[in-house]
Amino acid sequence: MKHANRAVLARWIATGLLACSLSACGSNLPWVQLNGHRYRVEIADDDAERARGLMYRNEMAVDHGMLFLFEHETPQSFWMMNTHIPLDILYFDAEWRLVSVSRNTPPCSSGISCPSYPSKGRAKYVLELNAGQAKAVGLKKGDRLTLGPGIPPD
Repeated sequence: MKHANRAVLARWIATGLLACSLSACGSNLPWVQLNGHRYRVEIADDDAERARGLMYRNEMAVDHGMLFLFEHETPQSFWMMNTHIPLDILYFDAEWRLVSVSRNTPPCSSGISCPSYPSKGRAKYVLELNAGQAKAVGLKKGDRLTLGPGIPPD
């Protein structure tokens, strides 16, 4: 009987821990806002994180993305090598204004043969969202990205 009680207690603890982790999933991520739509973002602010990006992920929640922070405002170029989900790639200048968008950028598994998707101007920040989000929020050149707390300053 004592053994059965321990098993029940262990199950309750495991269920509670799982519920806590699922409810907190993504809630601690910083956010950005575009045209009134808020997205939880992972930050890629060093070479290793920027190189890895969203590679090997099979899905991403609709209200999530990845924000790439660069030290300098220069033409940026992204590619989709080993990225399994189609993305919108949004390029922003140093003032957080939209410079250009690569919409519905397809996944690529062709290794170094994958095409690159350059910005159409100088960009300091790049936001990757699920494909279709740029259209869904009605983005246009010059739109501004609003930052929530927790995003590193310049």
